[in-house]
Amino acid sequence: TMTSFYYSPHELKTSSKMFTWKNKIHKSQGAEPDNLEEQVATALYELQVHNDKLKANLREVHMSSAKEIDNAIVVFVPVPQSGVWQKMIKEKGLIDEMEKKFSGKQVLILTERRIIRKESRNTRQLKQLRPRSRTLTAVHEAILDDLVFPSEITGKRLRVRADGSKLLKVHLPEDNKPPSDRLDTYVRVYKNLTGKDVTFQFV
Repeated sequence: TMTSFYYSPHELKTSSKMFTWKNKIHKSQGAEPDNLEEQVATALYELQVHNDKLKANLREVHMSSAKEIDNAIVVFVPVPQSGVWQKMIKEKGLIDEMEKKFSGKQVLILTERRIIRKESRNTRQLKQLRPRSRTLTAVHEAILDDLVFPSEITGKRLRVRADGSKLLKVHLPEDNKPPSDRLDTYVRVYKNLTGKDVTFQFV
């Protein structure tokens, strides 16, 4: 005999949410999301359901991973979807909406880019030329562009300190100046992801 089950509307709604947030994160090699990633994916799903300005764009995208760096939640997204994510950041207030859900923390969205190591005599198995977009320099430049978006970098200057260490000075337009605490976050996140020191100047 077949056993039938009754689910209340509340249970159905809860069950639907449990499954649906997983559509907002696709980790490489089928890895399971950690607790932070589940929270971020759930926040994205809730905005997709309830935010009229964001829902259409959010249906088209998913995140790849997330990590917490100091007081910032850094969300990594696939390269092919970067244009949609940036549209939501620039035009539709995605960052503000996400930060409401993670009170006291800043949210940054970066494109997930992988560095292909430089070929050497011992690594001839790479059968095609390494695209410039996958070099260490290009990936680090792209991280910087993503960090300050929607501001645009207008210039850079590399300063070599007396002890031989390097400091990258990045110029941003004065008319789109982020708050100072956000600039501090950019500096810490960039250092964490690249190992490089950066400072920002406004022109």
